[in-house]
Amino acid sequence: MLKSVLVGLGLVLAAQAAFDSINKDVVVKSCDRTLDLTTQLVKLQHKIVVENQGKGAVKSILFSLDPVLKDKVAFIGATFGTSDKTYLRVTEAKVQSDLDKPFWKIELKSSLAAGGSTTISVEVVLGGALEMFPTAISQKEKQLVRFTGNLYTFLPYLTNTQTTTVQLASSNLESYTKTKPVSLSDSTITYGPYNNIAPFSVGDLAIHGENNSPMLVVARLERVIEVSMWGNIAVEETIDVVHKGAALKGSFSRYEFQRENSGVSSVKNFKTLLPAAAKDVYYRDDIGNISTSHMKVMDDAVELDLRPRFPLFGGWKTHYVTGYNVPSYEYIFYKGDQHVLNMRVIDHIFDDMLVEEVEVRIILPEGVTNLELSTPYAMARGEDTLHYTYLDTTGRTVVTLYSSRLLTESHIQDFQLGFSYPHRSMLVEPLILVAAFFLLYLLAIIYVRLDFSITLDEGAEAKMKVAGYCEKVASLQDRRAGLYHSLEEALIKLKANKDIQSFQNTLKRIGGDQKAETVAIAELQVIIRGVNMDLGDKVGELQKQDKAFRDLQAQQASLVEKLVQGKMAKQAYIDQEGSIVKKKEDAIEKINNIIKSF
Repeated sequence: MLKSVLVGLGLVLAAQAAFDSINKDVVVKSCDRTLDLTTQLVKLQHKIVVENQGKGAVKSILFSLDPVLKDKVAFIGATFGTSDKTYLRVTEAKVQSDLDKPFWKIELKSSLAAGGSTTISVEVVLGGALEMFPTAISQKEKQLVRFTGNLYTFLPYLTNTQTTTVQLASSNLESYTKTKPVSLSDSTITYGPYNNIAPFSVGDLAIHGENNSPMLVVARLERVIEVSMWGNIAVEETIDVVHKGAALKGSFSRYEFQRENSGVSSVKNFKTLLPAAAKDVYYRDDIGNISTSHMKVMDDAVELDLRPRFPLFGGWKTHYVTGYNVPSYEYIFYKGDQHVLNMRVIDHIFDDMLVEEVEVRIILPEGVTNLELSTPYAMARGEDTLHYTYLDTTGRTVVTLYSSRLLTESHIQDFQLGFSYPHRSMLVEPLILVAAFFLLYLLAIIYVRLDFSITLDEGAEAKMKVAGYCEKVASLQDRRAGLYHSLEEALIKLKANKDIQSFQNTLKRIGGDQKAETVAIAELQVIIRGVNMDLGDKVGELQKQDKAFRDLQAQQASLVEKLVQGKMAKQAYIDQEGSIVKKKEDAIEKINNIIKSF
């Protein structure tokens, strides 16, 4: 029984510890609130002077908003100081006595001593807080919006004095709350000062006026970050944009749009800022590349001027894809095998953007382990999956993040994803390529070298034999050509020394060698003719031309002998030798052509 009581008491204490309480000793000496209604986002800037009238130190204060605005809060942040700002920690809180009200706990830079005061700035960004009124307009009409809020700052503390300055998008006002003191100057409305405002005070504030600012909302953003350890990170964003301004009433006339410059609330183009190192930028939709875009490289960013295929009016939407590459050394930091990827969760899409749904997929290199993720704000993490691409074996780990909260430019912050990746793993893909090419060439060698036929190809074998015989014939003919040359040299020598006896001996020796070569070729001719009749005939023609050439050489030798013995006149010798030389050249040409045809 005692144990049950103790457990119950512990649960009660734990529940009470989870709640914060409103410190009655804290008083707001002054609150200067600026309400910016110039864009689709409602931006509230509070300059709050807080005083501790108690006896103990105060480490934190509570900030609250009207409950009707809770679901429209996209961002809330607090800073301390003017020139050198210090960002204070802001967390959601609950107060047991006021569970119906939203609270945020702001931790001060240093404890506020008794009797002391400090100044903090609180920024709140609301999305979807402007009401289109009327909800539909024609192409020529201007867009009117209405903001409904609280005239007073909805603080949980007594406020001594408060002023509110409203900045409008235009000086054209339909109506506005006129609770005194109030003043209107051009496009600025000033309310207050109001004194001694009780905690959680409520007063009607309604402002209705012209606002033709782009009411573009990113209905869904899918951001894919593919990391390569070879020096590149590829980023691709698939974006669905909706114009949530006053809907277009009636049909759209492009003629009037271009001639009269009507449709002042429509969006013709918008500018996206990419990282300064971005390259290989593309912008396309379902049809293909959109060539009307322009890119400008600046010192600190790459400005991409996106122009959809048609102007966006209220209720219209567009779907497009942008992508680019950045060097990995700017975003990946490592020590040994431990790596940290530091990149933005979302990036700039257009000025005063509002994102309703985000999916971020981070594709890591194959083989990473020990993942540790840190996000700048709460995001849901899906189950890790695998992605396969070129040369992957086990697949690349994919970390998926989701967010369905309203995000603005204030949420362009970095996440950190730590992982382990051994550098030797980078050699896996090159080795796979080397092995693949090695196997390819090895298979090609095996295929070419080996004979996979079941039966013996007798024709191919016979061709190989004939080719071998033809090579032998060509070799024997080369020897005969050498003998031709030797006889020519002997004739030249005979003309010089007139030694007929020595010439006869040389002629006899050359004739014997020629006979041996001719007999060998004749034997090969018989073999070749038995396998290939055409080649056998060519060898026979070779023999015929050889005999004709040798006969011409014999005639020339006879003429030289007569010339040397003085039995023939020199002029007659020259005439007859010229005819013989020409016939020898024809015979040699025919012999060479036959050899080439083998």
